[in-house]
Amino acid sequence: MKKRKKWILLGSVLILLLLFGLIQFYAYIMKDQWNERDIAKDVAKTNAGLTEVTKAQKSVWDENAVYWVLTGKNEAGTELMVWVRFTVDGKFAEGTDAVYAEELSKGISEAKMRSLIKADLPDISIERLLPGVYNGEYAWQLFYKQSGRYYYQFYRFSDGARMGEGYSLPSR
Repeated sequence: MKKRKKWILLGSVLILLLLFGLIQFYAYIMKDQWNERDIAKDVAKTNAGLTEVTKAQKSVWDENAVYWVLTGKNEAGTELMVWVRFTVDGKFAEGTDAVYAEELSKGISEAKMRSLIKADLPDISIERLLPGVYNGEYAWQLFYKQSGRYYYQFYRFSDGARMGEGYSLPSR
């Protein structure tokens, strides 16, 4: 009986050590991503007057379109969407066009965009919808599945209009 308790205790300690190691590994892997997000929040608060961040999403389309897009409110309570541009190596891209803020009421919200997409493409399964930049314009990036294939389509943030023909990913 004493041997059994000893093995249970030893097994429990090993499981706890393994769990602790996995948590530390996850934190190590995610550290750069979390630091980038925190920098984007600080920049949005400083340059765009964002006081409350409700959502932070990273959008990468190409090497010139790496953005953290933050949704939140300013001091007056107005809902804003703020695009903060980064370089491919995770640094804030300084410059005049590095931060862009727009009132959500002057663009298309995520909920409204989802309803526009359902009207435009009724037979799809939305895999991901996130704000980003496409060909220098602020946009919604849609990743969806239709008839077993995956596609990308962009919609202009300001009016929800479709941008280009989209992209079909090769099937397996």
